[in-house]
Amino acid sequence: MSITANRRERERAERHRLILAVARELAETEGWEAVTTRRLAERVEYSQPVLYSHFKGKDAIVEAVAEEGFAELGDLLRRAHAEAGPGRRSGVRAVSRAYLDFAVEHEALYQAMFVMPTGLKFASEETPEVLRSTFNAFVEALPEETETREGRAELLWAALHGISVLSATGRVPAEHGDARLDLLIDGIVPGE
Repeated sequence: MSITANRRERERAERHRLILAVARELAETEGWEAVTTRRLAERVEYSQPVLYSHFKGKDAIVEAVAEEGFAELGDLLRRAHAEAGPGRRSGVRAVSRAYLDFAVEHEALYQAMFVMPTGLKFASEETPEVLRSTFNAFVEALPEETETREGRAELLWAALHGISVLSATGRVPAEHGDARLDLLIDGIVPGE
């Protein structure tokens, strides 16, 4: 590859990152409805055709943002597990708390990952590696001897997602969060 081709590829990658960063910033400050190709083109100071050369439209941008979110969430969950104290449940508690905090602190990103329409497939042959890796962070948080470890990891993720959505909409009281988390962990990791 020539020097010019390398430079063009770097510039393209930088534009790609810039478009995603601006989309995330707009979504966090004004909501996803504010993320339009016109607004993005204005903000990144590229024409709409240049924007479309990177993404086919808003759904493709949301999907790329969601994939970034899954990578960030997976890294966060692994760090939380690595920093957890001793005990069979401490890793699960640390991962659970990190997940719930992530959902609150990154509301628009979380919406891209779980609410906005994307072509991302879960639990299928077409599941992107970044989603598989994030799921594995849940599996790894469970003690190795846990029966039906992957099934329990699925249940944990689903329950945490439900808790985060119900908490965000005020349908479950925030003040009972720790007790709720204890009950969930008791069901996922029986016995101490």
